[in-house]
Amino acid sequence: MAIISKKKIIYPIYDKLQLYCAEHGRQADLPITYEDLCRYNSSIPLFDNNDNDTLWETVFFSPIEMEQVHASLKYIYSLLRAGGDVSVIKHLYIDRIDVCTYGNTRPFRIRVVNRINDLFDYFYIKRADASRVYGLELEHLLSPNNITFFVNDQTLVEEHIQGIPGDQFMAGHMHSQEVNEIRLAKEFVKFNERCFVRLLGDMHANNFVVEIIPDFDEVHYRIRPIDFDQQNYEGRRVIYLPQFFKQNNPIIQIGIKYMKPELELQYQKEERSRLRNRIRAAHYKIDQLIEVMKGDNISKPTNVHQLKTELSEMYRSSSFLKCQNMGEVLHESLSMLFKQKIRPRNNSIPIIE
Repeated sequence: MAIISKKKIIYPIYDKLQLYCAEHGRQADLPITYEDLCRYNSSIPLFDNNDNDTLWETVFFSPIEMEQVHASLKYIYSLLRAGGDVSVIKHLYIDRIDVCTYGNTRPFRIRVVNRINDLFDYFYIKRADASRVYGLELEHLLSPNNITFFVNDQTLVEEHIQGIPGDQFMAGHMHSQEVNEIRLAKEFVKFNERCFVRLLGDMHANNFVVEIIPDFDEVHYRIRPIDFDQQNYEGRRVIYLPQFFKQNNPIIQIGIKYMKPELELQYQKEERSRLRNRIRAAHYKIDQLIEVMKGDNISKPTNVHQLKTELSEMYRSSSFLKCQNMGEVLHESLSMLFKQKIRPRNNSIPIIE
């Protein structure tokens, strides 16, 4: 059974990654930091509509601090949604500030409400982790999804990624007659391939959301990761394959039902072709990002050794064995898109609990 690190090491943002973020619009002067939010006075548990403990807590600040905290958070929201145009926030108010009590980085989630129509949105303030920054930027460059985020020293601000959490989707939506199981299975194959090629790990049902996209004659799906802590961190290659997580079994069983080997191969090839096109279109940024990663320390030496060895065995390529760090391993993984039309199949990998 594969084991995922229970508490991942948090790697700080080093100078060259800060420079990359500044050059490409990922850095912003923020009026409040993660550490500022940690100085809240009190908190209460947050329950969902069914009175289940969400494992988030709503936090409170002193009346003297509250006004400044809320003003700062509304300004940050204007950066995320309107490029810093503060005129868009005059009708907004901060409804709630929550902290996650079970996450590695204890992120804060900010709920912003428009008082005119009561519509609300969220964003997140987190302790900056280099793995997460690399993961967010790679998602922006290599997936169909655009992501807005900002770094300021060791504070990270992320927009909310909309969608139905994977575990909720499997529990409450998959048995509906309106679900197109074939299209869902197809999307999961593509999601699985994207994660593996760009080495984003730990994509079990709690760490991705499902978007339902109506078309004029059909419903489509897109699976989007929402947790990027495990970008190029773990040593076992199986951690980077969502198909082997036990929590994803409901979708996997649909794939087994409908996805013949030739279809699965077709969709893998389609996704790899799209990845190649994205790399060609954004090769300058991707090359620059990987060069920064090559000079960074974002994993344990034992993890690097294990991952490069297992990928070398799977791809039947000795080039992985020359890699010295996770940046070089990722570079070689992406290069395989151009060296091999499809990755060799290996069905002997165990399910991850």
